[in-house]
Amino acid sequence: MEKHILVIDDDQDIRTLLGEYLERNGFRVTTLPDGKDLERTLDERAIDLLVLDLMLPGVDGLTLCRDLRAKSRLPVLILSARGEDVDRIVGLEMGADDYLGKPFHPRELLARVRAILGRTQQHEIAPEVIEYTFDGQRLDMIRRVLVRGDRTRVPLSGSEFELLAIFLARPNRVLSRDLLVELTQGREAPAYDRSIDVRVSRLRQALGDSREPRLLKTVYGEGYVLSARVELVRTGEPVEDGQRVR
Repeated sequence: MEKHILVIDDDQDIRTLLGEYLERNGFRVTTLPDGKDLERTLDERAIDLLVLDLMLPGVDGLTLCRDLRAKSRLPVLILSARGEDVDRIVGLEMGADDYLGKPFHPRELLARVRAILGRTQQHEIAPEVIEYTFDGQRLDMIRRVLVRGDRTRVPLSGSEFELLAIFLARPNRVLSRDLLVELTQGREAPAYDRSIDVRVSRLRQALGDSREPRLLKTVYGEGYVLSARVELVRTGEPVEDGQRVR
């Protein structure tokens, strides 16, 4: 089944170029000049990934990304003519899955789109793993949502969900930044080397563990560790060091 990409960019030439290029490479494409019709489009069409320009008339791309992330886990690839690190940081903090500075080659955008969609499919968990429970919280692997102890549902972005699933499959084990980049991005780390740190920070916020982290801890000079007992909901078997205890 064709994946459906929504492109929002106020530059008509870019919309046309990306629409035609992505369609030639096997995708369905819908384009919009701004974010006014974003919500209606998402209600009416099954969108698999959003390519979102930052500099939009009216509501800017960062605000759209933040508002979208509050209620949806739709993967988002941000485009921006401003390539400064601060824009990358803010984009990731708003919940974007990746960031691409303008100008860019269409082949690079295609590679990033495929990588994001590939990671979404790659991290679909085997049917026998329905939920993970940990620290009074649970990760619903079917609905891809975090449920806190008070039953509050926390929608996760695609990158937040896959990062949490990675930690839950490897509890009480230090995971290096390089390993996390490899597992989440499937490509060499970009020169911007704080991307994992930003994603971990956002995940801590979702877990309610951001002020003085006790659950998702930093191991200085090494990486991060999820410090918790983790169980599979259906089987109740504890998971240790990434392996189910038989």
